[in-house]
Amino acid sequence: MATSIFIGGGGPDYGAPQELLLEYANRHGLIAGATGTGKTVTLQILAEGFSANGVPVFLSDVKGDLSGLAKSGSAAFKLHEAFTARAGTIGLDLVYDKSPVTFWDLFGAQGHPVRTTVSEMGPLLLARLLALTDVQEGVLNVAFRVADEQGLPLLDLEDLQALLVWVGQNQDELSIRYGNVATASVGAIQRALLVLENQGGAALFGEPALELADMMDTDPAGRGRINILAADTLMQSPKLYATFLLWLLSELFETLPEVGNPDKPKLVFFFDEAHLLFDDAPKALTDKVEQVARLIRSKGVGVFFVTQNPTDVPEDVLGQLGNRVQHALRVFTAKDRKALKLAAETYRDNPAFDTAQAISEVGTGEAVTSLLERKGVPGVAQRTLIRPPSSHLGPITPEERAEVMAASPLGGKYDTKVDRDSAAEMLRRRAEAAARGVDAAEAQQAGVPHEDREFTHGRRYDGARRSPPRDAPRPGTGTRIGGAMADALVKELKGTTGRRIVRGIFGTIFKGR
Repeated sequence: MATSIFIGGGGPDYGAPQELLLEYANRHGLIAGATGTGKTVTLQILAEGFSANGVPVFLSDVKGDLSGLAKSGSAAFKLHEAFTARAGTIGLDLVYDKSPVTFWDLFGAQGHPVRTTVSEMGPLLLARLLALTDVQEGVLNVAFRVADEQGLPLLDLEDLQALLVWVGQNQDELSIRYGNVATASVGAIQRALLVLENQGGAALFGEPALELADMMDTDPAGRGRINILAADTLMQSPKLYATFLLWLLSELFETLPEVGNPDKPKLVFFFDEAHLLFDDAPKALTDKVEQVARLIRSKGVGVFFVTQNPTDVPEDVLGQLGNRVQHALRVFTAKDRKALKLAAETYRDNPAFDTAQAISEVGTGEAVTSLLERKGVPGVAQRTLIRPPSSHLGPITPEERAEVMAASPLGGKYDTKVDRDSAAEMLRRRAEAAARGVDAAEAQQAGVPHEDREFTHGRRYDGARRSPPRDAPRPGTGTRIGGAMADALVKELKGTTGRRIVRGIFGTIFKGR
């Protein structure tokens, strides 16, 4: 099996053949360039190369073009002659072939449904998804904390909505422990959840939840599976798209063991439309992305950001990306010229040409590349003709996609949603039990003589002011539906039956190894 992936080469006007060394693929990478300059083809050949070397891949298909990975290229394709000519120029023996592909879709239409639970996503990413203020995020954290301690599984949005209703009803007791829990904040979160539901976000939450092992599989021939997320519809909700990818990255980070410096990655993760991860993102979240990018390579995961301009990626994150393929940047404004200059300055200079000029002049299917060499040294910038793909360039037909899905080894595992007993049902039973307790208390009071009821409910002066016994119930606790649940909450907060769930860097559930 090869130790590198052939990216491209050149003729008289280009540099030496360019290869991505598998042992440095977990040092991350960047694929950048203006629309229509060839980023998708570069992503496609990298996915093919990783798969051929037994490395599973995850990527999002924003335009539908990458589904062609599941179909072999053909001499009947209209660009066959151009592909053959380019292959001859760069010294490539072009062989058409398809890759093992698994299709995924948040909405279940173009692939296996992919889900997580509300508990697993955690309050930090959910607050980002719902565009909450700091105060509202604080209230959401309180809700998650109570759910974690009371063993209330938050599986779908119905569970979270039920919990928020309960938090609103018991805000006084919660405020004593956690600080102010305002009804207005609870209401704002509930409205944001309604908007998310209207955008189709409810499809992301539920069971069966995704098992990472199903995305890190190989086919019987030992080729890594290419997991393609259908994102053309998902892109209509950019925050949902970005939050899902961040959640998936955090799951990899929290779940996978340390492997040091492997000969090849365990998985390669492509973030297409990477600017959506950072648009309007608070600095705290950007810092966490940078931290994960820095640490996740020791777990054998390579992360490639795909975007139009390198400036779309924060500088601290950009500094972690050792392998770079820069397609053309077009200069139309002064801002574009500044961006071009900044992009060129991130490359190791080649005395044979001006890097900024080369980036502005390369044509479609060409790029300025800089790939890590032995000992992790950044390669000199090279003008490169990108190799043609072995698989089909462009989307496959719905019928072809259906055939791939029918042959998937995961058929039936995720297709039917399961609604098991969780927070919504548990809280409903608590409310019903509390209501029965109130009815029983009222029935018991109904049998007490009138004068005893007067003594019980009326305050009579007995010559001394006395405090109620320490064990006496608080006023009103037994006379409203929320009272029994409030007692249960106090018991949980005292630690008598509570448990603590540990959350990781993105607020997702930490899964001990």
